[in-house]
Amino acid sequence: MASVFGNALKLSIFGQSHSPAIGFTLDGVPAGIPVDTERLQAFMDRRAPGRARTSTARREADAPEFLGGLTDGHTNGAPLAAIIRNGDARSHDYDELRRIPRPGHADLPARIKYRNNHDVAGGGHFSGRLTAALCAAGGVALQALESRGIHIVAHIASLGPKPITDMPLDAMAYNPAQATLIGANKLPCISSDAAERMQACILDAAEKLDSVGGVIECAAYGMPAGIGDPMFDGIENRIAHIAFGIPAVKGVEFGTGFAAARLRGSENNDPYRMGSDGAHPVSNHAGGILGGITDGAPVVWRMAIKPTPSIAQSQRSVDLDAGIDADLSVRGRHDPCIVARAVPVAEAACALALMDALVEDEGQRAFGTSAEPYDAL
Repeated sequence: MASVFGNALKLSIFGQSHSPAIGFTLDGVPAGIPVDTERLQAFMDRRAPGRARTSTARREADAPEFLGGLTDGHTNGAPLAAIIRNGDARSHDYDELRRIPRPGHADLPARIKYRNNHDVAGGGHFSGRLTAALCAAGGVALQALESRGIHIVAHIASLGPKPITDMPLDAMAYNPAQATLIGANKLPCISSDAAERMQACILDAAEKLDSVGGVIECAAYGMPAGIGDPMFDGIENRIAHIAFGIPAVKGVEFGTGFAAARLRGSENNDPYRMGSDGAHPVSNHAGGILGGITDGAPVVWRMAIKPTPSIAQSQRSVDLDAGIDADLSVRGRHDPCIVARAVPVAEAACALALMDALVEDEGQRAFGTSAEPYDAL
């Protein structure tokens, strides 16, 4: 099904941008995982709209209301389910988009596929609004992974048509100082200078009724070696699968990525050396994954985010009802750049993919206190 992800964990996301609520169910979550709802809300606030000059003016609380799966602050083995209410929708801004599709949006193919029965308000089920539900589920997965010493960090690696670049994440070891800086700057960057220049770039695009895109880098530190599968269920496959479910993602790469095509094998291969706990790669061009399986190095990947297609500039389109060419200036409240708000979405997606792989490989004893009954037996 189109809105379901996972093998051992089954994530299902439902709702539309302007429906009364959006939400998720997450089946297969091991019992006994502690969930700090205040930390989860702080994570949700990083993605929420209306919090910065560089985002849409639409303002939502983005407060998950758990309907099942939690008892006394711990997962209880039942499917985890939550809704997030939509409180600041203005559906009338989208009235004409059923007949005049927005360039760069799914309006035209959705009308064809669903025979004009689709929800156009706010983009319907195609909207980036649905990433709030992804973040709610992924925020729980992030806490579960942290209980195993696995930390996931993301930042804006580059932004804009003349790319403004940030410092890269440490590809070999978790650096808490980098995570602190990302949270402290105006935009989620390690370098305060890069954050300032990126913000100026976004505001300039907004002033010109335009938009910009960028690249997000994400790293998972502490993943044990030997997790994943070859061929179609590898770690790359799982991350790419969920990452491409994020609206506006147009490319995904791992480790050195496309740049590896310009290297020699002697440059791209990661040598090994023995440590106190076995063999380890001493560099990380592979992004922590070989043959679809983790090799003990951090899992490092990037996703490319296109410029927001909803812009106020006049664009060429068509009037599908009249069968004539038409021009369109998109009304409503839209981000001149969605990259900053997509950073926590990358972390959530990565966490869900890795948690799915861990539960599939290790079973229900992979997290929380669920191992205790087995040990007692």
